Amino acid sequence: MTADAPVPGEPLPAGNHEQLAAARLALLAQARRQVDIRLPRLDGSLYAGTEELAELRRLATGGRGAQIRLLLGDPAAALRDGHRLILLMQRLPSVILVRVPVDEIDLGNPSASLLTDVGGYLFQPDAERPQGRAALADRPGWAPLRQQFDEMWERAERARMLQPLDL
Repeated sequence: MTADAPVPGEPLPAGNHEQLAAARLALLAQARRQVDIRLPRLDGSLYAGTEELAELRRLATGGRGAQIRLLLGDPAAALRDGHRLILLMQRLPSVILVRVPVDEIDLGNPSASLLTDVGGYLFQPDAERPQGRAALADRPGWAPLRQQFDEMWERAERARMLQPLDL
């Protein structure tokens, strides 16, 4: 391992835009079959880079058990803006599942998160501020975030506006 390589169990730097982008990429690269992503707003700087999309594509086409769950606060804006992830979502709708929060408590939650199936996470208490905490593998830190995501996922509705049209 090089001196610059992230170490499982150690916190990843997540205090500015560059560190958040590096943490996202490291987490996506380490994920095996599943990631869960929660974003109040999917703007063009998130999950749109060539490397991030390549990792998401790798996960989505990785075979049996592959799943990407996205909780998006405003999927219509991502569609309107032509976010690069939308095309991948529409090509692989059985693997990339998108839901929209509808419960008041979830709509008022400003946080963002990325959770991997190997216990890694990136959590931003406020998605609009470039600071948070992250680790490649930290099950004690990951577990409450995963529980919160699962609860929000169960309360959310399918994002029908992102489904491909079968004409």
